[in-house]
Amino acid sequence: MTFRIEHMLSAPLFLSPQLVGDRIFFISNLSGSLSLWAMDSAGSVPEPLLPPGVALLTPKLLLGQAFVALPDLGVIVVMIDRDGDELLQPCLVPIDGGDPQPLFGDRFAGQQVELVEVDPDGRGSLWVDPRKHPEQEAYHFEVADASLVPMGCSRYGNVPRGHSADRSRYLLVDQYSPNDTTLWLWERDTGQRRLLHGVPLDDRRDGSQAPLTGFDHAWFIDGEQSILVETTRFDDLGGLGALSLADPATLEPVTVTGAVHQGVAEWEHGARRLSEERFLVGYNVDGVSWGYEATLDPRQRTMHLDRVLWGQGELSDGVVADHHHDRSSDRVAVAFSSATTPAQLATINAAGVTTALTRNRLLGVDPQLLSPGEDASYASHDGLRVSARLYLPSDRLGFEGPRPVVYYIHGGPQGQERPDFTWFSMPLIQYLTLHGFAVFVPNVRGSTGYGQAYMRHVDRDWGGQDRLDHVAGVARLREDPRVDAGRIGVMGRSYGGFMTLTLAARHPELWSAAVDMFGPYDLVSWSTRLPESWRTYFRLTIGDPETQRDELVARSPRTYIGAVACPLLVVQGANDPRVTRTDSDELVAELRAAGKDVDYLVFEDEGHDVTRLANKAHCYRTITTFFERHLHPAGVAVPT
Repeated sequence: MTFRIEHMLSAPLFLSPQLVGDRIFFISNLSGSLSLWAMDSAGSVPEPLLPPGVALLTPKLLLGQAFVALPDLGVIVVMIDRDGDELLQPCLVPIDGGDPQPLFGDRFAGQQVELVEVDPDGRGSLWVDPRKHPEQEAYHFEVADASLVPMGCSRYGNVPRGHSADRSRYLLVDQYSPNDTTLWLWERDTGQRRLLHGVPLDDRRDGSQAPLTGFDHAWFIDGEQSILVETTRFDDLGGLGALSLADPATLEPVTVTGAVHQGVAEWEHGARRLSEERFLVGYNVDGVSWGYEATLDPRQRTMHLDRVLWGQGELSDGVVADHHHDRSSDRVAVAFSSATTPAQLATINAAGVTTALTRNRLLGVDPQLLSPGEDASYASHDGLRVSARLYLPSDRLGFEGPRPVVYYIHGGPQGQERPDFTWFSMPLIQYLTLHGFAVFVPNVRGSTGYGQAYMRHVDRDWGGQDRLDHVAGVARLREDPRVDAGRIGVMGRSYGGFMTLTLAARHPELWSAAVDMFGPYDLVSWSTRLPESWRTYFRLTIGDPETQRDELVARSPRTYIGAVACPLLVVQGANDPRVTRTDSDELVAELRAAGKDVDYLVFEDEGHDVTRLANKAHCYRTITTFFERHLHPAGVAVPT
């Protein structure tokens, strides 16, 4: 059988649904690049809302929302950058579509603006990364008159995470590392913010540690006399806490009952308030999404999970990438996919009935030929359990003998490889299995989904224990007779690219080929190219290039790059602000000067991802052909 990459990309993406009455708005690549669309919630032909030349950023790279439809004002606020540069700007589009116009003119030109949230009346909050200096800003804004009210700044975030009903008060979070945070209150009357809970980093003496609170979304409750907040303070896997404004130094746990899922489950930040005491909350159970409708008892400090919205039935064994509640109809819109199911849109009504809005499928590919994956978790060098999945070609494809392996490493490092067909990796994983490869996907220490302690293992230890987890992963593969551990290629994106380069250079005997997608190569020079506003976080979580230069050099792939023995493919987006083209240019130049076998693929109209359909097809095809050339899966037809 011969499969073309176009088969895998024939199913469009459906992302970020917003249900408003009888209309559903969403992001899709129906036109070849990510754009904004709408259709009737009962079903209709999707209607484009943006001109063909406007391409949106991957929603997963945004801190806030990609867009908000405001029918009462007759407009949509949509976040637009330029070919992946992430300098997002809020723009207005007529509710039925049209040319986008900057909401604030050139007020934030050259800066990264994030749309945190907006009410149906057009009042909301923004977070601004100025890029040129470290102080990050927050604003209350109103769409109707494009007014802005500053809510202070901080080099540690100052991200709006909740507000009072009249928006005279906002809850803001500073973040020093992934779960080291403080909670602040901004009041319009004073125009200032004040500390509610936690110890600011600058107030800690002699490097003393403060309790790790992991604050995220928050809500005023109990007549706006108390605060409900997502936190990791009481449970390493996350949950809820509450504090009284009269005594904000005392944070109490909120007990959550009624869960029916099994196994270790991490609280998914981003709970939604449906009404005063009704909430929608989610869990990540080893990569799989579960969602519940829940009831809060603010006096008793308890929340009960009343019923399952997803995680069972047709919305199970996959990932709900985003969801939105429409108060007028009391329905929830979801975007769902799994390892073998491309993106689907669905609604869930007040009775819990799910209605599918799409019947998305791959063209010319029998679903039974796709790989659902299997648990392949293993004990690392120090006994730590590492969650992993192994995707093997379907028996129906007729491949014989042990399969060569593509060892796939996710980005982050605070990320997780999940059974999500909407993310870049899963169509590639399935395409590789159709061509005779096994694909091994570990979530080593530093990954999200397994608690805060697990995630913090990677802090200031890039290329340390995480690297040894991967070496142990290869040892685990050697024990499986279905795969050929003598033919393993490694690949990864972003931090995964860094780890790919690290493994290829420091453990050259393990690999027959390697693919680096925009991975940091020299941690010292990379840090100098980051925007000024990102460097504070880099210094706290990875290392200070001025005071810890030796440690960063010791962890940089560049230090060991001369030992690379396998062929290498480097993929880069020309407009990437996170790992710049210069980083990859220097990597390729040094490898070629040393006589190494390296191919280089640059996309001129992409950033820290590959989003356009034509580019994706070229990228997937190039990667697969590269691995075919060097791993030699027998009986595989070269993709066309």
